[in-house]
Parts: sequence; C-alpha cells; structure tokens
Amino acid sequence: MLPKFQALWLSEKTLIALQKKWFEEPSPIQEQTIPLLLEWSKDIIWQAQTGTGKTAAFWLPIIETITERKSHVQAIILAPTRELAIQVAEEIQSLQGAKWILRVLPVYGWQSMSQQLRALRNGVDVIVGTPGRVIDHLSRKTLKIDKIRYFVLDEADEMLNMGFIDDIEKIFTYTNEDRQTLLFSATMPREILHVAKKYMRDHTVVSVKKTELTTNNIEQIYFQVREHDKFEALSRIIDVEEEFYGIIFCKTKIDTDNVASHLNRRGYDAAAIHWDVEQRQRERILKKFKTKTTKILVATDVAARGIDVQDLTHVINYALPGDPESYVHRIGRTGRAGSKGIAITFVTPSEYRRLAFFERVTKSKIARKDIPAAHEVIDKKKDRLKLQIIDELNTEENLTQYKEFAQWLLKDHNPEDVVAALLKHSYSDELSAQNYKKVETVSVDTAWVSRLFVALWRAKWYDVRKLTEHIIDVSWIKNNEIKDIRLMDDFSFVTVPFAAAEMILRSFDKIKNGGRSLVSKAKEKWSSRWWSRSGGGYRGWSRWGSRSSSGWGRGWYSRRR
Repeated sequence: MLPKFQALWLSEKTLIALQKKWFEEPSPIQEQTIPLLLEWSKDIIWQAQTGTGKTAAFWLPIIETITERKSHVQAIILAPTRELAIQVAEEIQSLQGAKWILRVLPVYGWQSMSQQLRALRNGVDVIVGTPGRVIDHLSRKTLKIDKIRYFVLDEADEMLNMGFIDDIEKIFTYTNEDRQTLLFSATMPREILHVAKKYMRDHTVVSVKKTELTTNNIEQIYFQVREHDKFEALSRIIDVEEEFYGIIFCKTKIDTDNVASHLNRRGYDAAAIHWDVEQRQRERILKKFKTKTTKILVATDVAARGIDVQDLTHVINYALPGDPESYVHRIGRTGRAGSKGIAITFVTPSEYRRLAFFERVTKSKIARKDIPAAHEVIDKKKDRLKLQIIDELNTEENLTQYKEFAQWLLKDHNPEDVVAALLKHSYSDELSAQNYKKVETVSVDTAWVSRLFVALWRAKWYDVRKLTEHIIDVSWIKNNEIKDIRLMDDFSFVTVPFAAAEMILRSFDKIKNGGRSLVSKAKEKWSSRWWSRSGGGYRGWSRWGSRSSSGWGRGWYSRRR
C-alpha cells in the first residue's frame, strides 16, 4: 500500500486516505517535510514554490500528531486569500479519510459571521483563515489560539505583498510560546526574515530544489465568458482545433457529469471521472482515454490524480481553481516530453482578480483571446472537410463502387448543384451558424480597476503628462489604460485596469526608491466618510495602509464599475 508514503512513517489510516485520493508517490517537498515534522519540534521555514504539494506536506504530519476533539483549537493555518483558505480547508478535510473526525473550519471575509460563530461555539480543532477575519475573531474573543500546537503560514510572501505583515505579527501575539511554527514562502524578502527572527524559536530553513513552475511548451490562454456561456465556448474551442485530446477540469462532480453528458449529446466522445466513480470504472475510463478511444476527459482535481498521459494537446479550466498550486498542477498535464500544449482558462468577470494573482505567483504570461465566432468555427470545419475529400479523391479504389451512382446523379443535374445538395444532406447541422448560440461579449479587463500608489510627486517635477509618459515607457501599457492620475505633495495615485496594474507592478519591481518599489499596492482599507456612491460605482478617496498605520500611506483599492 503506497510503499513510498509508507516509508515516511505515516499511519495506516492516513495511507488509506491517500489511496482513496489516488496519490501514488510523494513530491520532493513531501519527502523532505513529512519525516522532519514527525520527529522534530523546531520551527521550520520552507522556501518552496507554488505547485510543489505543500498542503499535503504540512497537513499529513499534523494529522498524525494532534488529538481529535480537544476543547481548544490545536492548529491554525493562515492563507492570503479566501479562495486559497477554502481550497486548503477542503484539501485537508479530504486528506482526513473516513475515520478521522478533526473539525476543520475555514474563516474568511464575505462569509456569514453568525455561521462562523456558531461553528466556533461548537468546537473546532483546526482553523484555516485569512489574516483579517482571524483578527476580527481574536478581537471579539470568539477565537482563542493560546494553546495551539501548530501555526502554519502558507504563501507568506504573498501575504506580505498584500499588506498583511502587520496582521501576521499581531496574530503571533495571541499565540502561546510553545507552539511549532511552519512558514512556507516562495521567496524570502527582508520582512519575512524579520518575522522569523522575532517570533520563531530556534528554527531551520529548508529549501526545496527550484524547478520551473510552467514550461515554455505550454501556451497559456484565458477567455472572458459569462457562466451561462461556458459550454458554448467550450464547444467552439473543441470544434476550431485541428486536434483535441485533453482534460477539462470542473469544480464539482455534478458539473463534471453535466459537462460530459452535454458533450456526448453534441456528438463528442467524452467521459467523466470524479470522487464517486468506482475504481474499476475509473480504470476502464482511463484505459479508453490513454488509448485515445475517448479523447475528452472531464474531471475534478482530486479524480485527476495519477493520470499520466504524455501527449495531451489541451487542458481546459472550465472552472478556475482555488489557488495557484492547483492551477500549476492542472496545466502541467500538457506540454510534456518536449511536445507543445495549450492551457485554456474560462474567466468570469468576478474571477479576474484571482487570475491576475495566479499570473503573478506563477510568473507566467496568460494571454487573453476572444472566443471563436460561429463563422470562424464553420470555416475551420470546411477546411478540414476539403482535406478529407481530397484524401478520398486520391484513394481511387475506394470510389469505384460509387461512380455509377455519381454518373446517374450528374446525368440530369448540374454538378455544382449535386455537390451542394450532398453537402447539405450530410453537413447541414454541422455547417450552419444557426446551431451556435450567441455568446455574450464581456470585458473583464475594464470591469475591475486598480488604484496604484506611485512614489513620484510634484517635488520631483512630475506633472500628469510626464508621469503618464514615464509609466508607458517603463511598462509598455497603452496610454488610454491610464486614468485619473492624482499628483499629491508627497506621492501620486493612478487608476488602471487590473491587467495593466499587473504589468506595471512587474515592470517597476526592480526600480527602487529608498529601498522600496516606486509603484506598489497594499491591503484594501477605507473609511466610509471618504466615499460617495454614484451611478453603480464608487467615487472618492480612501485612507490607505495597513491596520496599524494612520493617515495617508501606500496602497490601492478596487471598485466595480
């Protein structure tokens, strides 16, 4: 039973849970981390990239060592975003297996506070939360973490980038000194090392060998689409490609079954696998997929574990994953063994912020493309049909039995009309634009905007024109993407679309002003007295900075137009 995991000293219950999730062998970080945590009580810093299997690496040793249903919280895991907190909570729940009864609670903003309070009153063993909501509960005294055994900081550098460093330090003050702290970070900026020195006991740093998160063999694309148009967009993508042999990732097993059944009704040969698919049936499905009898596999993240196919042409994120690690795992299934692959992601307007976050963490470029129009799909089908007919014409022996019938048809009719009638009879459905539903045009790039802080001001002899030109020269964004420049006495603010904001931040990342970036964004914070509501959007100023700062400081805000 999973001999490589068994060699890491994991219990039989944990091995059974891993086998049910179709784990096959540990990743490098899991091989390093699991034995270390099981035998060592020191604080540890892991410098490890996204996509290395960190969640299982820290959770499997924790589940082996903490006690079920104690009267206090035994472990707390901090994550930078609510999506990542949810993803981590779901992952560790699934890794418990049927026999574990540890109570895991995700806490994050925009979730019902009363729901969280009720769960906390009933007792929780493990908290997975974002810094802001965790502090809310600590301040209310509805959460106590003074008896925890483990304190885990996941994606610590991203929490720093989002302005959570003061919150993290504040949360440390609520914890007990004999806790074990585990910090995971892709990079080690000065602020992270400061936290380690100040709050972590005798600690060691473990670096996992750096590998490429994504390869140059994978072309990464995203399509802006409304939720109700996703299936139509998927059908067009499959139809327009010369060859499609790939995996379509959905969020839930219900979505997986629905997408697969809709594809089959449209004439595609597709199969679905998810948590409820029995092992024997799963093996049959995968055998057909690996032999290309079935060329489309619709799957959930968990069910796709252990699928090792070298020549996939496409991976499609029908639903955006919850965290960068899952995104890397998904798209890494194509572009293997030196072959080219395409990774396509469907993004709704409300998800674009998360996609920009993935792009920044994975340090990759995800290009925007337009969903193929109906006439483009039909033109592609016609091109393929022409080639098929030419192939048949070049195979003389296969046509002999049809020539007499063809002569009869052409005897009293125009040859062009005869060919047109045959095409209509055989391909009227496939080559008709009426069979393609209208796809609503959306523009995610302009649906959300970012407010950036710029450390350039009037005292530096900048005016609006010069600042605009400077940003364009450095980041190569378009002039019409820069809006609402406000030059203050000590700094400036600039409003740009999210995609442009990411480009500007990357471009200015190496340009420093007194050791700090010229352009930055921090955690959102505002006071209602600075805002007025007008025309479905927000206007006005915000007070910027972290929770511990006062007055005007560096920062950004987002608003929906």
